[in-house]
Amino acid sequence: MASSNQAAPAFVRLAAHPLRWRLLTELADSDYRVRELVTLMGEPQNLVSYHLRLLRDSGLVTATRSSFDGRDIYYHLDLDRCSDALAESGSALHPALHREHAPRIPLVDLRRSLRVGVLFVCTGNGARSPIAEALLRHRAGGQVEVASVGSRPKPRLHPNAVRLLRDEFGIDIIGQRPRHLDTVTGRRFDYVISLCDKAREACPDFPDHPRRVHWSISDPATADTDQASYPAFQQTAADIDTRIRHLLPVLTAARP
Repeated sequence: MASSNQAAPAFVRLAAHPLRWRLLTELADSDYRVRELVTLMGEPQNLVSYHLRLLRDSGLVTATRSSFDGRDIYYHLDLDRCSDALAESGSALHPALHREHAPRIPLVDLRRSLRVGVLFVCTGNGARSPIAEALLRHRAGGQVEVASVGSRPKPRLHPNAVRLLRDEFGIDIIGQRPRHLDTVTGRRFDYVISLCDKAREACPDFPDHPRRVHWSISDPATADTDQASYPAFQQTAADIDTRIRHLLPVLTAARP
């Protein structure tokens, strides 16, 4: 048993603060800029920034510069790291709660749920959003109504997006073509998820006020050649796949 005078685990000390817990709760749902978090918290920016810095120093929260406005920073919560920290905290409380590794979020069975509609949006609909569309459809076993569009669609899918999904996930999207936001005007979605900062600003409102979520993910197609950019596509797909695994239980809870 742990000594009664042992300090609480770092995660417990961080999460126990009311403002930091609220920040963690909001960032568990979507990536946000600091000014948006200030509005959500209803607290001064210097106070919110201070607590964000503590969460960043702990490794629970990461920050990326906006591709839309380089002066902005998007904050993202690493849910896998949170899972590990929670497991370590349980072990510190009692040996019976020890786990060698915190299990990653499992795939969930959506077959008993009503179909949830999810729309992914990026600028070109050539890489990030079609990867997200394909991975969610794959992970959900076809039990989610999922689509992807772009605010300024490319003429074709990026070859690395097609190659990566085929070679690493066994998913064939070779016949798919980028689509414009206008092609889904009037359609009902439960979730609209933007994957790039520019598309977030261009995304219109949809009927029935779907839940808006933002994933701030850099464009992997920035290298001069397809061969040079492929590692970036692998990293992007891994990031999207992790986020989708965490999204699946949320979709289940949304439509029990």
